[in-house]
Amino acid sequence: MSMVISAPVTWLIVTVALAVIELSTFGLVTIWFAIGAAMAMIAAIIGANIGIQLIVFIVVSTVILITLRPLATKYVNSRTKRTNIDAVIGRKLVAKTDIDNAVGLGKVDMDGSTWFALSSREDEVIHAGDIIRVVKVVGAKLIVEKEDEK
Repeated sequence: MSMVISAPVTWLIVTVALAVIELSTFGLVTIWFAIGAAMAMIAAIIGANIGIQLIVFIVVSTVILITLRPLATKYVNSRTKRTNIDAVIGRKLVAKTDIDNAVGLGKVDMDGSTWFALSSREDEVIHAGDIIRVVKVVGAKLIVEKEDEK
């Protein structure tokens, strides 16, 4: 006995699979296609043939992707906050020791812990007490530059 899955059930499986993928990525990747598959499922329920179902899937997915993705991406990305190491870049700190790349690593205090620091300019010596700005993080070292005093 062979078992044939109906078109609406097939589209339901595709919709659920795409929705699960979307939920696991958090990146607005497959939601557009899940909506297209849901619309194709509705077309199948009302009796459209497979060709019409595929056209509905492609057209709805494409239209939603082109029209709504830029708005959704802008809305989602506007609420993204920098975390962890990304949040360190641009911070102003005070040099705890001299930072001289020729001699070795200097040190800075940040949020109650001490970090190793290197100057972004090889020939620049930053003195203890100078105000610095973090420009990059490499491993456990902060790459810093002296903040211009204005």
